[in-house]
Amino acid sequence: MADFKRRVRENSRTRWIRFGIVSVIFFLWVAWLGNWWVALAWILLFDIYITGYIPFTWWKKSKSAAVRGVMSWVDAIVYALILVYFVFTFVGQNYQIPSSSLEKSLLVGDYLWVNKMAYGPRVPNTPIHFPLVQNTFPILNTKSYLETPQWKYHRLKGLGNVQRGDIVVFNFPAGDTVATKIQNPDYYTLCKMYGRDQVLGNPQTFGEVIYRPVDRRENYVKRAVGLPGERIKIVDGVIYINGKAIDQPENVQFNYYYQLKQGRFTDAMWDEAGISVDDRHEVPVTADDIEALRQLGFTVNPDGSVPQIYASPLTPAMVKEMSSNPAIANVLKVPANEGEMLYPDGVSSTWTRADYGEIWIPAKGATIELTPDNWNRYERVIRVYEGNEDARMGEDGKVYINGKPADSYTFKMDYYFMMGDNRDNSLDSRYWGFVPEDHIVGRPERVLISFDKDRSLFNGGIRWNRVLKKASE
Repeated sequence: MADFKRRVRENSRTRWIRFGIVSVIFFLWVAWLGNWWVALAWILLFDIYITGYIPFTWWKKSKSAAVRGVMSWVDAIVYALILVYFVFTFVGQNYQIPSSSLEKSLLVGDYLWVNKMAYGPRVPNTPIHFPLVQNTFPILNTKSYLETPQWKYHRLKGLGNVQRGDIVVFNFPAGDTVATKIQNPDYYTLCKMYGRDQVLGNPQTFGEVIYRPVDRRENYVKRAVGLPGERIKIVDGVIYINGKAIDQPENVQFNYYYQLKQGRFTDAMWDEAGISVDDRHEVPVTADDIEALRQLGFTVNPDGSVPQIYASPLTPAMVKEMSSNPAIANVLKVPANEGEMLYPDGVSSTWTRADYGEIWIPAKGATIELTPDNWNRYERVIRVYEGNEDARMGEDGKVYINGKPADSYTFKMDYYFMMGDNRDNSLDSRYWGFVPEDHIVGRPERVLISFDKDRSLFNGGIRWNRVLKKASE
């Protein structure tokens, strides 16, 4: 006790003030967290600032200059990582746009600042993780997190809720199970294509099949088009919510065919039209296609030759510009393919990406009758997202949960329907289903910087007009 009093007494007034400020911040954070057991960590703070029983700074008394030099760097790095951990977990984080699913609203190469306080930050499912990588250390190819302990889903109070039209970052719902060698397409699509036994039985081709906790699943970014409790339907590419058409985003894109009257598109023409290299597709034409092309309205020369036809995703403004260009003969929308593997299985066999639904989006507290049709629609939600792993449809046509027959089910979470603005080139809720609320990460606020991968760094590679641009514009 005497030693304790001495240690307390020897601290300067400045150090007590610093400790007081840190303590206030800490207890405010604990109150926000809503878990008062975490307040026990204050004892550690008291020792760090006041008593010093745990020798965190032992290296400062070392006689070796090398030890002091190395440990000073280690000390700085550890503090920096702790700060990054808390900022990335509870405030916000930078993310890169890896795919074109939201073009032209967000572009490949955009680096975004994502506000995690917009909808309330999640308490991590896997609290022990390295903050600078999502799930795998590069080069080492090992997990960047410990699977234990795992905390239950809990979201802190935020600034608001997901609204229709919000661009949202979330963990990929179908990313719970991963074939490590082939992650695109996802594991469930691979199972549809090749069969589950084939995927599991061929690790040399597909890799080890692993499970990932919710917060360690890959990050996706899409636009929220359907909210909990709403009915969504898509007719000829137009989204209907509860039977009413909603406005399309200004930069929504659909796939179009276009054809010059003569000659070919040059790189300069494509650049002027704003079409990226990856979106410049030539359509092959055979003699068997001539009559069908003529009936569709494409130009066929008197000698039977066909001026080159191209296909690209285009915004309404781009379609208008091309249609008014005297050098372009035709601009025609690409029809949606039938037979796509859409969500949900057993229900969507006659749907296409452009003519989809109608389907109801689950809402917390809402109850549905467990009919065979509803089971096909909401099986994954009930079994996987809501933790009823043993739920099944019996041979008698009844649903069993926890071994008991159930006539109805009440949902525990809210769900969202997310789509990309690049409508014909986006793997979204039409393909893998609803996004549960516990998968929501945050809302992109600003484009920090943007790099055009089709250009060199010193030849337009940095899109200066997008720096600090609002992500929602």
